[in-house]
Amino acid sequence: MTFFTFVLITALIAFVSWLKTKGEDGSAKGYFLAGRGLTATVIGFSMVLTSLSTEQLVGVNASSYASNFSIIAWTVQSVIPLCVLALFLLPKYLKGGFTTIPEFFEERYDRQTRQIMSLLFLIAYTFVMIPGALYSGAIAFTQIFDVEAMFGVSFNVALWGVVWVIGIIGGIYAIFGGLKAVAVSDTLNGFALIIGGAMIPFFALKYLGSGSMMKGVEIITTTHVDKLNAWGAVSDPVPWTTIFTGILIVNFFYWTTNQAIIQRSLAAKSLAEGQKGILYAGVFLLLLPIMLNLPGLVSFHIFGDGLKNIDLAYPTLVSKVLPKPLLGFFTACLFGAILSTFNSFVNSAATLFCYDIYRPMLKKEISDEELIKIAKIVGTLIAIISMIIAPLLQYGTGGLFLLLKRFAGFFNIPIVALVAVGFLNRTISGKAARITVLLHIILYFSLVWVFKVKVNFVHVMGSLFVFDVITMFILGCIFKREKEYIPSAKNKSNVDLTEWKYAREFSTILVMGLFYLYAVLSPIGLAGGNGLGKITIIFAVLTVVLLALIKATKRSKQN
Repeated sequence: MTFFTFVLITALIAFVSWLKTKGEDGSAKGYFLAGRGLTATVIGFSMVLTSLSTEQLVGVNASSYASNFSIIAWTVQSVIPLCVLALFLLPKYLKGGFTTIPEFFEERYDRQTRQIMSLLFLIAYTFVMIPGALYSGAIAFTQIFDVEAMFGVSFNVALWGVVWVIGIIGGIYAIFGGLKAVAVSDTLNGFALIIGGAMIPFFALKYLGSGSMMKGVEIITTTHVDKLNAWGAVSDPVPWTTIFTGILIVNFFYWTTNQAIIQRSLAAKSLAEGQKGILYAGVFLLLLPIMLNLPGLVSFHIFGDGLKNIDLAYPTLVSKVLPKPLLGFFTACLFGAILSTFNSFVNSAATLFCYDIYRPMLKKEISDEELIKIAKIVGTLIAIISMIIAPLLQYGTGGLFLLLKRFAGFFNIPIVALVAVGFLNRTISGKAARITVLLHIILYFSLVWVFKVKVNFVHVMGSLFVFDVITMFILGCIFKREKEYIPSAKNKSNVDLTEWKYAREFSTILVMGLFYLYAVLSPIGLAGGNGLGKITIIFAVLTVVLLALIKATKRSKQN
């Protein structure tokens, strides 16, 4: 019954996605940017589903099981870069008519810088991000369906088999459907995941409370309350100081420059729709601890510290507390999250290769049909390589989520540095940028893997961001552009660039919501065994005051 429900729901989403995209624009613009016609709802859900993979469902819950809530910094803090993207960067991206982020690097620096950064993106997607999504998804499936017992095989064989099944199905969406198919399926899976993801903490708390969810809530808020603390100590997975250093920079990379995320907003039918979609995604991110951390905490209360592999905390909890009739539905939701991340990154990798490497370097004059054909071939190759690498991640230590974040330091920091300096300065050349990227890679590898410095790798990331920016400005004094960079005044995307009238108010509410969440998950809140009445009133008043100030500022500008 579980398997039948899973297949039925997965097939239904695939069928609806096909209906919504059949007969769509067959041009390169249609394949890679969905014809620049995505609405706010599709953009918001697609961005969230792309980021919300089983890498997080498995990895973040594993960290909350083993430690505390400090790891939420990797997710909820993302509302800050999302607000920056909506208010400041998206207008520039859309006005420039960019299909890929590296296109900005060519306009601002030069073609060589664009190609090097595209190569960094491709390496990151193929060897880190896509394998991580596949591995975490396979871990969850193997545990929930008990694939080992079902087919009488070892864990390793089951893992390899599930990875390839997920990869093949996900590849069909990305390779043959293009961005529109990916975005539509993400939206449908998003609705399902909200329902499916909320079921796990609900049933887990009921199980913990012996049939009473409120009793379960009482248990987790009165015993081991230190695990509710989001302000990590030095020995925790995410020390609180890292919130203001490397994590903030990494989140800026992921939400403002990462092609797989940005591609949705670049495909917006208007600036207002893009801004709304981005900020809707921010609301969902603030609620993510319910799905990504609470189940891990409840796992600790149910299983203690007896799980040998912390990455098994979430799937073990699911198989323990979820009623069997609902297991098929939840598994379909989980499968949708895996597919979303996998096919989004494959589609974006193919876009980067075609627009930034193949067309400018190998064949400038190429028809849309040929370019799409190349994209499908490249997407297939990237998918296959990722499927080979994914099972090997089982040999990593310290938890999957943090392992992948550690490797991401090679490419995410210099990309953010180049974007930041690119907007802040108009004379630094591409040569200065390329030298900085090379120095960053050498230094990061040396500090983290060769010298193994006794400093959290996130602090290393934050320090290297400062190093990258300073180095670029120093080298920029020597290597300058022949002509000062002046952004084009022309709207190259031909979409309406009128700002959403509530963008600033919505952004303010999101940022205040983030501060409120950190106050709740701190020693002055739940982690200290305290009530939330005073905290809630204070933040409500502050939010109202800020919104009134924004409204007054708008009126003064209009007058």
